[in-house]
Amino acid sequence: MTEPVDLVLDAARVVIGDGSELVEASIAVRGGVIVGVGGTREVHALFEATAVHDYSHHLVMPGLVNAHTHLAMTLLRGYAEGVDLQGFLERVLAAEASLMDPETVALGTELGAVESLLAGATTALDMYFHAGAAHEAAARVGLRHVGGQLFFDVSATDGLTWEERIEAARRWPAELERIGGPYVPAALMPHGTYTVSPEHLAEVEAVAEEIGALVHVHASENEAENAEVLERHGKTPIAILDECGILGHPSVIGHGVHLTDADVALLSARRAAVVHCPVSELKLASGLAHMARLRAGGVTVSLGTDSCSSSNDLDPWVMMRTAALVATTVAGSPVSLPARDIVAAATSEGAKALGMGDRIGTVRTGLEADLIVLDLDQPHLTPIHDVHALLVFAAGRADVADVFVAGRQVVKNRSILTVDTADLLARARARVGEPDAASQPWSPRN
Repeated sequence: MTEPVDLVLDAARVVIGDGSELVEASIAVRGGVIVGVGGTREVHALFEATAVHDYSHHLVMPGLVNAHTHLAMTLLRGYAEGVDLQGFLERVLAAEASLMDPETVALGTELGAVESLLAGATTALDMYFHAGAAHEAAARVGLRHVGGQLFFDVSATDGLTWEERIEAARRWPAELERIGGPYVPAALMPHGTYTVSPEHLAEVEAVAEEIGALVHVHASENEAENAEVLERHGKTPIAILDECGILGHPSVIGHGVHLTDADVALLSARRAAVVHCPVSELKLASGLAHMARLRAGGVTVSLGTDSCSSSNDLDPWVMMRTAALVATTVAGSPVSLPARDIVAAATSEGAKALGMGDRIGTVRTGLEADLIVLDLDQPHLTPIHDVHALLVFAAGRADVADVFVAGRQVVKNRSILTVDTADLLARARARVGEPDAASQPWSPRN
């Protein structure tokens, strides 16, 4: 006797996300959760679906995890060119101060969420101002959006005092419950050890303990940052984070390009994760992270696009390909990091970094159905000798045909189902305008 399910996906190939794959396989989903994975005949013998999706010319895999980004900065795409990290921050912070009110943050996040889903990224760890407005926009689009209160020592773009930031952080779990959307953990977002004092970092740690939040923070992105922190505090950013207790919580380190051996040992001992953002790190000349070294040291390594100001788009396929090429260059070996490990970094390891490895990141029974579908009937995807190499070195966002988040279809035939795209683009253009080539530099409209 068969069990009723909401949908079954019949696929030519299923990439699991842990380095394995199935051929001519099916996935059964009920209530947004995967209840069966196996050969097509086997699955259809066990389950009777309300809807069956014929993906006999397609590949199904876990939704990609963008483990470090700033989605609202889609509205500042291309605004800070030809600068390093310090020049980027100087330029962008000034633009944000004149532009990024809650409504504009919501608009930019909506645009970023749509771009992400169309590219196959179903989850994003998003650090930005006005976290509530951002989360509401992303949840409305259907993205699994991990956000949280941002912390700076100074009032910054959102105008909040330190005490107001702390109170907003305490309210964040209730805000998540009110807003709804796909499940995400609570998160707190101190910007970095050069923008948040050790004393304030210790306060963030206390609130994280109080509300059970993960902590996401930039650290060791470039050598100038490390030098500034060492001069000011006599310790590396990672050592400061550990001393303040941050690494004692589930913690996600953005970038981690310039880490000492002692830093790596600390991160491994505390089970902290590092997010490698290869495109922005190359573009800002921040340096070359050593993924293989981190993994060999026992550190969970995931991948991120960073913002549209520093990498110019939210393309997770370029993120994966660049990470693979950087890894072989830095290690001086083409076998230092196999393609299957790059795919894992963008799926199962990304989920693990965010504390959601038991919910998403692999295609297996009991996990939520965050699934993306790639059209294999393409010249650049033919033939398939190594499916993981195909995904890393040949596939792209244009190949993503359908997307499901928690079993809900949000992209169909390469079109978003949750948002009127034409209206969204018109609203984005009306809010910030576009630069006039005859009058540079461009400043966002107020």
